[in-house]
Amino acid sequence: MDPRGHSAAVTVEVNGTAAQLLVKLMSDLQTEDPMAVLSRSLGMLDQALAARRQGRRLGVYDPDTGRFIDVVL
Repeated sequence: MDPRGHSAAVTVEVNGTAAQLLVKLMSDLQTEDPMAVLSRSLGMLDQALAARRQGRRLGVYDPDTGRFIDVVL
């Protein structure tokens, strides 16, 4: 941690497919900050894993069709 209490920066290498997906998601979210996309993505993964551990479901609900689609890991 730095003196302000923030986590220290780390360098992460990603393969070409992950890099392309990151760039696409940055465009979709209209951001130039790759960490914003990674933080949101990792947060969703964390929620999905916590739900699975607790016997709950995490998914997407479409109110127009009444369908619920589970997030599959």
